[in-house]
Amino acid sequence: MTSPAPKVRLDRQHCRELLHQMIRIRRFEEKCAELYTQEKIRGFLHLYIGEEAVAVGVMQALLPDDAIVATYREHGHALVRGVSAGRILAEMYGKQEGCSRGRGGSMHLFDAATRFYGGNAIVGGGLPVATGLALADAMLSRARVTACFFGEGAVAEGEFHESMNLAALWQLPVLFVCENNLYAMGTALDLSESQTDISAKAASYNIASEAVDGMNVVNVEAAARKAASAIRETGKPYFLECRTYRFRAHSMFDPQLYRDKAEVEEWTEKGPIRRFTQWALEAGELHEADLQDIEAIVAQEVAEAVAFAEAGTWEPVADLMRHVGAERQP
Repeated sequence: MTSPAPKVRLDRQHCRELLHQMIRIRRFEEKCAELYTQEKIRGFLHLYIGEEAVAVGVMQALLPDDAIVATYREHGHALVRGVSAGRILAEMYGKQEGCSRGRGGSMHLFDAATRFYGGNAIVGGGLPVATGLALADAMLSRARVTACFFGEGAVAEGEFHESMNLAALWQLPVLFVCENNLYAMGTALDLSESQTDISAKAASYNIASEAVDGMNVVNVEAAARKAASAIRETGKPYFLECRTYRFRAHSMFDPQLYRDKAEVEEWTEKGPIRRFTQWALEAGELHEADLQDIEAIVAQEVAEAVAFAEAGTWEPVADLMRHVGAERQP
């Protein structure tokens, strides 16, 4: 069962920030889907629509020196962390102005300046990376948290169990965040896991663990702040299972024949943006003018990102072997 809703005090400014960030992700992803159909973006594209509350909520608990490791569905995480929409979109276009010089595309966003060490196209591949980053912090006595995002599909991978075991055994400052959207690529969780309570799996490794409503940004933020505070105080790992749902297919190639339309519509009705907006309006924390203002600001940001990506340049063929290995020995 999910944990009860934590008591959180929200002021107008913070409410606006939470909604702004979720809408930023939603509108950016919608534009990416549009650009993909126009063949501006090629390769694989995995959208984060429906899961916005997880990235936005967790990021509120992280500091600039903390590290983030994500998955191939990482555009939203990168946006909230501070990687510009222009650099993210230029990366998807394959332009050298992209955050990975156009070499990684949608699944391999990277930005050292914001300590964003995701995404990773390998399911579960980020778990040992995050564990290693946390080990380095522990060995150097650095008071940092490494947040590792991954989907419930990664729970079936060996890297999950190895990382849980080592993080617990060596007492590493990792915040494991499982974004459980129930279907991994296209198989329902109860058809692939005999134990569907993923937080219980983490608890079996003696890691503090809880499940939270991943469609409620306030609950996610409260749980993340509690977890990050515990990690900073004890140096021990913490596990959050955020129970969420993706509204779109696994990827743009996915015909999504494995779930009923009625189920998607039911989850959409309780989507994170709709839910938080309704609460904020009813509570008087936000007004219709705020919503219009946010949408206008986001629309301008997305338009500028598209213009930046369109104006970007292709990397010269002569430079294609650069960045494959170290250019000079340390």
